[in-house]
Amino acid sequence: MEIRETAEMVNIRLAEKDEKEILAEIEGICFPPEEAAEKEEVFKRMEVFPENFLVADLDGKVIGFINGCTTDRPVLGDELYHDVSLHKKDGSIQTVFGLNVLPQYRRRGVARKLVNAFLELARQRKRDGVILTCKEHMIPFYESCGFVMLGKADSNHGGAVWYDMQQWFTEKENCGRKGQP
Repeated sequence: MEIRETAEMVNIRLAEKDEKEILAEIEGICFPPEEAAEKEEVFKRMEVFPENFLVADLDGKVIGFINGCTTDRPVLGDELYHDVSLHKKDGSIQTVFGLNVLPQYRRRGVARKLVNAFLELARQRKRDGVILTCKEHMIPFYESCGFVMLGKADSNHGGAVWYDMQQWFTEKENCGRKGQP
């Protein structure tokens, strides 16, 4: 199957509550154990902000997903990963906690389709922008999706080195804002 064919065949949609088991399983496959959200954490996130979970569906099979809370903080701090009470339903900034695509479907345009759909959803919801942290090898991918890399993040999640990335939807914001608004 060619890259273009897979991405074209994938449907991006909101996750359904009964998909939380498969989402937790995919999270565990896509991230090392020290970085992956525990099953119960994925369940809590689905309970608190289900509107912020998009899945990649290929012929009725979930092959990936993207998720994150909304906040008013311009930098994604580690505490947001672990405390769902910090989610602000009407927050001005969309975060990305994780972009997960099953290994056998990678490099086929699925991740890009998920990111683009998440960005569009954030725009439709009148968010100011989207923030995330990623590992160094993912920086070129996110830059190709329009994100700006600001440097090393303060995060020590899973003992890894992370980088802050942001994409703002107004020219004024796209100057590389970091810190408090």
